[in-house]
Amino acid sequence: MKEIQRASAIMLLLIFLTGCASLAEEMEHPVEQSVTPLTSTLSELADTHRAQQRTPELSGVLLQETGWDALAQRLALIEQAEHYIDIQYYIWNGDISGRYLASRLIAAAERGVRVRVMLDDINLNERENLLAALDRHPRIDIRIFNPIPSRRGLVKWLNVLGDFSRLNRRMHNKSFTVDGVFSVVGGRNIGDEYFDLSGELNFRDRDVLVAGAVVSDIQASFVQYWGSRWSYPVHLLADDTVTELSGFNDVEVPQYRHQPDLPEGLEAAGHFLKDLMGEMSWVKARFVSDRPVPENADDTSKPKATARLLAELAHQAEQEILLESAYLIFDDRQLGELQQLADRGVVIKALTNSMASNDLITNHSGYAGRRRAMLAGGMQLFELKPDAILCNKTIRDPSRCAPTASYGLHAKSVVFDRKVACIGSFNLNLRSTYLNTESILVIENQAVSAKLADDIELAMHARNSWQLRLHDNQLYWYSGKESWTEEPETEQWQRIKSRFLQLFPIEKYL
Repeated sequence: MKEIQRASAIMLLLIFLTGCASLAEEMEHPVEQSVTPLTSTLSELADTHRAQQRTPELSGVLLQETGWDALAQRLALIEQAEHYIDIQYYIWNGDISGRYLASRLIAAAERGVRVRVMLDDINLNERENLLAALDRHPRIDIRIFNPIPSRRGLVKWLNVLGDFSRLNRRMHNKSFTVDGVFSVVGGRNIGDEYFDLSGELNFRDRDVLVAGAVVSDIQASFVQYWGSRWSYPVHLLADDTVTELSGFNDVEVPQYRHQPDLPEGLEAAGHFLKDLMGEMSWVKARFVSDRPVPENADDTSKPKATARLLAELAHQAEQEILLESAYLIFDDRQLGELQQLADRGVVIKALTNSMASNDLITNHSGYAGRRRAMLAGGMQLFELKPDAILCNKTIRDPSRCAPTASYGLHAKSVVFDRKVACIGSFNLNLRSTYLNTESILVIENQAVSAKLADDIELAMHARNSWQLRLHDNQLYWYSGKESWTEEPETEQWQRIKSRFLQLFPIEKYL
């Protein structure tokens, strides 16, 4: 009798979950017709500088090394927009920078600019009604990637478990394209910690401002995601609650110490972007992104296009590979390939988070379980310090660095032989390799690659990172003449939690 009651309860739960899963399994969208690029102030600015190169297939690139650069350039592009803004992000926080950028997008829509925003579902944090209110603006459209049908509480996560193979696949891409002329791609999400504005944790991160030929490929990738069958209009996720947008009318401008004012208004944005054009390098570049919907959502053993691209470039390396990734987890197959590279003399150096600088102990545990194998295979490992001197050098505000705020790594960059640089959303971990959708900008230019390599190696310096070494299977952390046999600047409970998590087969999901 108890077994029958238990089975009945499970059936009722399944019926309840099915009832809550009111979203269609997939969406159908009208096929978007290709549109001839329209002339704009931004296109005239870019064309003027591209004409000087006399090579139309080149692209202009400028690395965004600080949070101020990243926010200022996005704001300037919004102010100059005349036709459309297409945005794709994994996370958009509702903090100072997130709300201010949203307020500027509303202002752009008010003056006639079409705004389209594509967000992943996993970090909406019950803001569907707010986004739906924005979506009701006649020139703002918001879509959500691969949403969980049930939107609240325990039922939501039971729903995930009921369709884990699909709902575990997240859109991690980041792009910010304006008038089809300029785009920003790379590792940053939208939020204070990505723009050097947090009083608790700020990230070392990296984006690229892009103009020229490759922007059309970035735009084509956005359109592919926008029209994919896993892309849902946000109003389908909202309830009937009326949400007011009056809070966006008087959003405060983010404030930086020891940095110029952010470009506000059309004139200031124009001067700002014109000055930036003189700093851009015109290079051969390509943009690679994964399919929004895999051919087989149940197959998590096949590396995606972005992962295959990085593996191909690694196999072509002859001297050196520099890796910089917030999360660093390789499986046995990848470790074997890295071992082969090291055996033929390729130097492989990797910078990642230490336990003390990592915002996720779970992710760190996956890396920690593989450290000995990486070192034994010939890799050199460096872990960022939460009080790295580099923080003050880049942010220029002691109140946003240690000891007040921690410093963490969020950048995702690779440099091959100081000739090819890759910057994008791809963490060097198994989730990026097999599950999430990602995007990568490949820059084939020695000067840009060498500059990025120097910047990564600066972060590896003893003032900024600990270097790991392996002696008789014992791990050591070194900083100058000091050494540790346990994770520096951590507490015992953190180390115990990390070791405990290593007991579970969850590497691919971190």
